[in-house]
Amino acid sequence: MNIRPLRSFDWDACHLCLGCLSITQTGTGKMNGDQGQAASFKDAYVVLKNMAPRVGDPFSVPATISEASLEDRISIDTDEMTMPEVVQRSQERNVQAIAPVMPMRLIEPVASVAVNGLDPQTSASSGGATWGIEAVRATSSAFTGEGITVAVLDTGIDAGHPAFAATSITQRDFTGEGDGDNHGHGTHCAGTVCGNLGSTRIGVAPGVSRLLVGKVLGQSGGATNWIVNGILWAMEEGANVISMSLGTDFQRYRENLVARGIPTLAATSIALQGYRANVRLYDSLANTIRAQQSFRPSGCIVVAASGNESARDGNPAYEIAAAPPSNADGFLSVAAIGRNSNHSGFEVASFSNTGANVAAPGVDVVSAWPGGGLRSLNGTSMATPHVAGVAALWAQKALQQTGRIHAGDLMGKLVGNASIPTGLLAADVGTGLVVAP
Repeated sequence: MNIRPLRSFDWDACHLCLGCLSITQTGTGKMNGDQGQAASFKDAYVVLKNMAPRVGDPFSVPATISEASLEDRISIDTDEMTMPEVVQRSQERNVQAIAPVMPMRLIEPVASVAVNGLDPQTSASSGGATWGIEAVRATSSAFTGEGITVAVLDTGIDAGHPAFAATSITQRDFTGEGDGDNHGHGTHCAGTVCGNLGSTRIGVAPGVSRLLVGKVLGQSGGATNWIVNGILWAMEEGANVISMSLGTDFQRYRENLVARGIPTLAATSIALQGYRANVRLYDSLANTIRAQQSFRPSGCIVVAASGNESARDGNPAYEIAAAPPSNADGFLSVAAIGRNSNHSGFEVASFSNTGANVAAPGVDVVSAWPGGGLRSLNGTSMATPHVAGVAALWAQKALQQTGRIHAGDLMGKLVGNASIPTGLLAADVGTGLVVAP
């Protein structure tokens, strides 16, 4: 259900459905009143506020970089509110966006299998760089990510994995489960960003000075507020690049509403409203981040997986547009490509969503796995950390040449230097395969 055309959904019809059913989402999870009366709920909402003084406010004195942290300028609160309270809160000064807390999920990867007798995991273990590292030209780059901070917001990390032995890691748990990685997804993504096993190079930017790992997905998934707080934390910690391979769990949100006693049609309408509000929340967050770049000595960009919901090889075949949060204005959405059958070129991954900004290797990607080993996976989740790693290389180059990192310029380097592989379409891969400087 993560489909970009929701932006043009007929919301008037949606509201009409809610009105006909006399249902109002305002809640604690319990229905109040007799059957047939309006149901009242109090739900958790994320409130994004821009705390920077408004231009022309005679009672406000702009803070300098040293006087105010990013958290002082951007406020993200999670409050239980009824719908009337949401409407009232939205009128408050500096409120940029309000959205219900929706469940989040990792973009589940697909395990790789041997093709034509070639096992990518065995091949990687024999030494050298993985095919994805070579495809983005990281092996021929003069840069390694030195001096750059990259954040991975995911399921956590196995910090004791040998691939991260030379990496300075800072962890933050937003799930309440504690540090570590009970899934493996986060460890795999982090390995693609900066992992190094000596003779086996699995990371695009093995020289990054600092890896920030925000655990925003637990064993039961995640939530909107964990993600947005993770982004704010990463920026406050000085991240130059933030990598996210996760998506909104629309289906679970709708099912939760039905389980609370809301009729299916109304639950679907409410879930669509929540979906739209979450898309706008990420848009507002991205815009607010851009506006705050002037307060930072170095900029920060967010790269996110476009999603794996498409099925180009299905019957019938279909394609789904890039899903949130990757499609937020200001975030860089990533598609996945793989090698063709004879490894002479590239092809778009059958599962990769359309409408992404750029593309990267996302098939037969070998990277770190909890316990010290390696695993080969497929997914836009695997493509995204390739882009994050390439961004770190471009950021290092900018830092050496100009002494600072400008987010807009960094985004421009990634998009502008990418190229569309022969036979592929811009609709599938954006400006194409990213490449290292």
